[in-house]
Parts: sequence; structure tokens; C-alpha cells
Amino acid sequence: MAGARGALVLVWALLLWVPAAAAHEVRPSIATLGFDGGAARLDLRLNAEALLAGIDLDDLETTDAAPQSDAYDRLRMFDPEDLVAQLEAAWPRLAEGMRLTTRNGEPVAMEIDTIDSSEIGDAGLPRPTRVILTGNLPAGTEAVRFHWGRGQGALVLRHGAARGGLATYLAGGATSDPIPVAGGSDQGGLSVLAAYVPVGFAHILPKGLDHILFVLGLYFFSTRLPPLVWQITAFTAAHTVTLALGALGTVRLPPDLVEPLIAASIVFVAAENIFATRMHAWRPAIVFGFGLLHGLGFAAVLGDFGLPEGLFLPALLGFNIGVEIGQLTVVAIAFLAVGVWFRDKPWYRARIAVPASAAIALVGAYWFLERTVL
Repeated sequence: MAGARGALVLVWALLLWVPAAAAHEVRPSIATLGFDGGAARLDLRLNAEALLAGIDLDDLETTDAAPQSDAYDRLRMFDPEDLVAQLEAAWPRLAEGMRLTTRNGEPVAMEIDTIDSSEIGDAGLPRPTRVILTGNLPAGTEAVRFHWGRGQGALVLRHGAARGGLATYLAGGATSDPIPVAGGSDQGGLSVLAAYVPVGFAHILPKGLDHILFVLGLYFFSTRLPPLVWQITAFTAAHTVTLALGALGTVRLPPDLVEPLIAASIVFVAAENIFATRMHAWRPAIVFGFGLLHGLGFAAVLGDFGLPEGLFLPALLGFNIGVEIGQLTVVAIAFLAVGVWFRDKPWYRARIAVPASAAIALVGAYWFLERTVL
């Protein structure tokens, strides 16, 4: 009985943490590196407030966990002009963690061309600040490396001639492989596939909070394996289809429509867990339909990262593999946390599955309202 209470407290604490985590989540920075003649241009979209506050983003999921969270929240309230002034003053220090060098290590001097920050909007959500840097390459430069500073979190680095050509996913403190100045890429299909796996995984764990809750909603439906397998298979097949179509640009729906519907899908599966005692024949079909929506959400994220035109399929496959590994990890964590210990108990459904599903439904309903009327 004490074990049930402990498990329930754990599940509720996790689920009630989700809205706060979404409000201050740490997102990857995005950079596009281009070349024109003998000049380099780096277009950065980053969380300026976190960098100015001195937050170490490498191992954080939300800024609330940082000792400098108060300073971060104060910076979040700055007008764009004031934030830009702060960033310009601190740039000599910050630039040490964003270095461009030749293949042989010769530094490329980069200067600020433009800094642009958006209006405050929702102070609880990260606002991207855009920094454009330009510099002249040393004569004869054939390839460069980009060094991303420790403590600055993850970076999506686009480069090359590809449309939005993502080539590298860098963790804090990492350095890219040589990037050809003349365009193209030294990467083959396998290396691109491997580069996109962590991108897809990170979109589930820890970034994909809505997708995590949906998968948990599928998990808490039944203690038996067949219902979970049927649902996960339907969900995977559906989001694979729309992920591919969305990435190709064949199917596009506005985020203002997709995001509320994803929240509604969370509410539906969680509510059905409470009121249904067995799997109806139409539940996998409903899950398939919701998977189509989630696939469009994945495609929107992948669109931000970009896909190399010449290596589109390996990149898409790698991203999808990462998503699937992330989903299976969520199921494994849930199984180890409560399933392996309590799934055969007669009170499992009443004291764990139903309350957990109710919490999931409440969070989904909150997100639906937040994305439509709040």
C-alpha cells in the first residue's frame, strides 16, 4: 500500500512539473553558416538571456534549475533595445565560445553585423535573439571548423549548399568536423543519418513534453503488452507518414492549428484510459489519426533544423530513428518506475493508472486552452 502511494506521488510530481518545465525549457541554438567569395557569414538564433545570466545550459532541461534563474527572469522582461545593448556589451566575453577557425586552427575574425531581439510576448517562454556575424577568411581557406562553447547548450549548425542544410548537432564544448567553403559536404549517408538520430531523440527527451505525455497516455491504458504494441505501431506508422510528407513540403498545416490538436489528442487518450476498461476496435485507428498530427509537429521541428537536399532520406531516417528511440525510452522509464513493481496488483488501475491518466488529461487540457484562448 505504501508502495502504491509512493508510485502515485512520483507520477503526479512528474506530470505537474510539466507545465512549468514547458515555460522555461532549454532549447537548442540554431546557426546557419554561409560563404560568399572570401567572406563568412554566421546567422545565430540563441537564448541571449540565458547566456547573459551565465547559466550553464549543457545539462539543464529548464532554466528554473539554474542558480541564476532570477537573473534570467529579470532579463526576460527587458525591452528588445535594452537586451540588445546588454548583449553588445557582453559580446567580447560571449564570443570566446563561438569561434570559427580554418581547418588548421587559424582564427577567423568575426564581427557583429546585426543583433535583433523580438518583443517580450510571453515572459515565460524563450524568445530567440538573432545575431549575425561576418568576417573575411584567410586567403586559400578551403574548409573551416566551428567551435561551440562549453555551457552554451546544444547547437544545430546548418551549412553547405543544401536547403537549410543541417550538417551537425553540437553539444556544448564541441567542435564541428571540417566544413568545406566551396559548398557540398564531406559527410556520407551514414554519417548524416547518425547526426540526425540525437536530433530526433532530443525532440522527445527532454524537449518533447507533449509527445511524452501522449506516449504515457498510451502506456497507462493497459498492463498487457498487446494493446501497447498495437497503439505504438499505429502511432509510429502515422507520424512517420506525415513527418516525411511535412518535411517534403507536401502537407503543411499552421502550427496554430496543429499544436492545439496535439494537446486535444493527449486529453482524449488519457480520458479514455479512465472510462474504457478494454480496447475498442477503433482505438488504434484514433491513435493513428492523432499520430498524423504529431508527425506534422515533428516535421515543423525538423523544418527549423533543415534537411540537406542531397542526403534527404538518411537525414529523415535518422531523425525518425531518434524519435522512436525516445518514445521507447519513455515507455521503458514508465515500466521501470511503476509497471514492473505494481502492474499485477489488483489496485494498479484504480490507484496508479487512472489518477496518472487524470493528471495527463488535466495537463493536456491546460495546454489546449493555453494554445487557443489564453
